[in-house]
Amino acid sequence: MAGKWLVHPQRVRYQETDQMGVVFHGNYVTWFEIGRTEWVRALGVTYRDIEENGLLFPVIDLSVSYELPAKYDDMVIICTRMKNLTPLRMEFESQVRKVTEADYKAGCYASSEELPGELLVHGGTKHVWVNETFKPVRLSKVMPELYEKLQMM
Repeated sequence: MAGKWLVHPQRVRYQETDQMGVVFHGNYVTWFEIGRTEWVRALGVTYRDIEENGLLFPVIDLSVSYELPAKYDDMVIICTRMKNLTPLRMEFESQVRKVTEADYKAGCYASSEELPGELLVHGGTKHVWVNETFKPVRLSKVMPELYEKLQMM
């Protein structure tokens, strides 16, 4: 079962747009990464902590579906939640939504229906836990305390 959505605000910067004045499609993938980083940080862990334990967390699959464009100076929220977890793999679901400043409230949301704003982009990423030589490892053995936190999510 998927966990709660964590939202992170982002204002569209000029350099993220193309000549049409809309966000370049590849920037949404960067925003998904920002969302995952902030989601992990909300657990009380950073990617640096994970890497210092000899773990890496590469993306092995990516999906992105574009519904509507974001434009320069729009306020968007990056919504991220864990979709699946095993000792070897983890999957995230992501959305980018356009909001007004009045719509946006920091925190967590239990369901997609509760998320504020207008859906612009949705998708997700799949990851595998590996060591520094890119051999798969079990998170439950290398960082059991992190695996327990993730299971509770």
